Amino acid sequence: MNAAFLGLGAIGRPMAGRLARMHDLTVWNRTRATADEFTRTVPCRVAGTPAQAVRDADVIMVCLSTSRDVDSILDGKDGVLATIRPGALFLDCTSGDPATARAMAERMAAKGVAYADCPVSGGPGGAEAGVLTVMVGCAPEVFTRARPHLEAFGKLVAHLGPVGAGNTVKAINQALLAANILTLAEALPAMVKAGVAARAGIEVLNASSGRSFVSESLVPSRVLTGTWPRLFRLALLDKDVRIALDLVAQLGLEAPLLDHVRATTAALHIALGEQSDYLDPIRVGEEKAGVEVRG
Repeated sequence: MNAAFLGLGAIGRPMAGRLARMHDLTVWNRTRATADEFTRTVPCRVAGTPAQAVRDADVIMVCLSTSRDVDSILDGKDGVLATIRPGALFLDCTSGDPATARAMAERMAAKGVAYADCPVSGGPGGAEAGVLTVMVGCAPEVFTRARPHLEAFGKLVAHLGPVGAGNTVKAINQALLAANILTLAEALPAMVKAGVAARAGIEVLNASSGRSFVSESLVPSRVLTGTWPRLFRLALLDKDVRIALDLVAQLGLEAPLLDHVRATTAALHIALGEQSDYLDPIRVGEEKAGVEVRG
């Protein structure tokens, strides 16, 4: 089967690499050099435009930063809609917003193309290992078609409802992730300043009810070691949290705690800059407390 993968970012690259094990793959990336480098280790073709990438594809996967980015590659002579084939399957793995997903699904349907929003969680390491969580929003018959392809990199591939449902759950997940990062950014430096050894304290927290993915995985591997790899931008987490709170507002609900998370994340994004990492708020907490969380 012919497949196309558009967007070879930090998580897109390993996802595309695993997809190439199943299908005859064509890739496209805004920066051509990134796509060319990808072919050195993964057998595939490189397309010069999105239109070229999807021309012969039965399955198209896209993994860009925002829904706006996906929408921007649909139109024009070089866009996806110029050459996509009726009957193709368009799987949008971007962490996007539900409303834009639904609008794109309608445009795809007019071309006879099935659409699903399929954002993922688990990071580049999860993609490499094929253990991502994939959150899918689409019609049931589309999910039946999509699932085998998404299982190339997903351990849990969950059908959550109609188009937009995948992005809804992903945005809520990201808001909770941000909340965990921000609370640990305050709590861990306080614990260390009180005289508790960082690693011992984290081990106890992770054996207790205050644990989270951030404390169990991210803090031990990145904070305690002092390595601080830059794998996911705070700007993207800020975007995801805004999607979640916009959804809450559209539903006519109030979420004061999540609203505080949104405001704090946005302020840190501005203060730390576009290239800051999503764990950099913990650095800020260290600086304020005058300690380092190491061990």
